[in-house]
Amino acid sequence: MSTADRTIGWVGAGRMGSAMVQRLLDRGCDLAVYNRTRSKLDPLVEAGAKPVDALSELAGRDIVFVTVGSSDDLLAVLGAKGGLLDAGSVPSVVVDCSTVSAEASAEARALAAARGSALLAAPVSGNPKVVAAGLLTMAVSGPRDAFDVAEPFLDMIGNGVTYVGEGEVARLVKICHNLFLGVVIQSLAEIVVLAEKGGVRRQDLLAFVNDSVMGSLFTRYKTPALVNLDFTPTFTTKLLRKDFDLGLAAARESGVAMPVAALVQQLVQAGIGEGIGDMDFAALIQLTARAAGLELAGEDALVADGLSAGRRAAGT
Repeated sequence: MSTADRTIGWVGAGRMGSAMVQRLLDRGCDLAVYNRTRSKLDPLVEAGAKPVDALSELAGRDIVFVTVGSSDDLLAVLGAKGGLLDAGSVPSVVVDCSTVSAEASAEARALAAARGSALLAAPVSGNPKVVAAGLLTMAVSGPRDAFDVAEPFLDMIGNGVTYVGEGEVARLVKICHNLFLGVVIQSLAEIVVLAEKGGVRRQDLLAFVNDSVMGSLFTRYKTPALVNLDFTPTFTTKLLRKDFDLGLAAARESGVAMPVAALVQQLVQAGIGEGIGDMDFAALIQLTARAAGLELAGEDALVADGLSAGRRAAGT
């Protein structure tokens, strides 16, 4: 069966889910969408999606993607009465892009297998703005033949799709990724504060870093937050703590020493105690500055985030 002939279903039209659906609609996919709050489907319906009123209406689709908020939500979507796997027919492949526990993912995989469906764990790295820019990345684990079926559609949604093996290993990959995020943002906070204490503007230090071999999509993406102190959350400090807890638990189980990550976990916990738990995790710079006796102020500078064309404005 060709890609053009496959029918796609989608469960969950939150901010991330809607942005990912739009990527598929832009490429002409035959796509039906379910969401508990029907009104959230309106923009997607205008863009060409077919709304459905029950999960069972997606059961006949070839591939169904799931983007829900919790492990319990995933299990309910699949296994509850009236759920995706409770109909007479089931999708051949279910792709779960949610952030859920490995245990819940394994239970969901068993539910799918019992009905003759294959589950792919495909946690994503990014946010709606990253999705819209075509830069979403995802690690995928599960049956290789199911991945081969879903891969063309995963490629339509994101920029980097990596098959990492069988079972739930994609969940571990995502946790490792988020440990790295935390360590990097703390390192960035420390060097930025050091430079500012020495008289260098944050925007200038980060412009240099971003143009150097140490620059990355992540350092560029976080530059506006660090320069202008805009901590509107893309990923909260509380969520980062959750992933550090999971990551360090996995490290203990595997006998891997992670002294740097363990220290950052304590700094993240301290930040939550200082009231930045619901802010973007870039707000960790505030703790570093406070410890250094530095009072930060937003620089009100026009700086690029690396997701759109163009460089930082001259003189800013």
